[in-house]
Amino acid sequence: MLEDGFHAVPEGYLAMVVTHLEMHERPAPRPAPELGLALRSVQAPDLAWYRALFRKVGQDYLWFGRLEMDDAALGAILHDPAVQVHALMAGGEEAGLLELDFRTGGQCELAYFGLAPAHVGGGAGRWLMNRALELAWSENIARLHVHTCTLDSPQALPFYIRSGFTAYRREVEIAPDPRKTGLLPKGTGPQTPLI
Repeated sequence: MLEDGFHAVPEGYLAMVVTHLEMHERPAPRPAPELGLALRSVQAPDLAWYRALFRKVGQDYLWFGRLEMDDAALGAILHDPAVQVHALMAGGEEAGLLELDFRTGGQCELAYFGLAPAHVGGGAGRWLMNRALELAWSENIARLHVHTCTLDSPQALPFYIRSGFTAYRREVEIAPDPRKTGLLPKGTGPQTPLI
């Protein structure tokens, strides 16, 4: 348990406050414009394709979790039949990522959910969340959970709460800065200073 006050973060590391959220029943879908969007299921995704979409969606927010995994570890997750990967499509272009993990019985983790920068705002996130909720709750689950952190878009946490999730736990995570380790370019995530 951390004591009250400030705690030094080592040079080359990031500190994130992580909020865990959950829901125990499917909420009513929120109104969302159609916008000509489609969801494409990707079975046993090619790892290079997945990493490229992961970067496209999460690089501005310093997403690094999947980038630091070797092919065997990443493939073991993404090629597991209990994990679903979907690409949000807008005008033939990949505009977002949805990853649902059913590997723990009776529940689903909304493992990754995000939009490419050009598609943030305007309803694409609501549209994608409605599809995520449909897919997750179409399985025999009693719980859907997700987590977000302070590196993510400031819109993420309120969006999850508006979508029907309830926060239940908070943690502090310390990790090497992916810009220092070479996983992401040095100029990525300018809202988070490189120290």
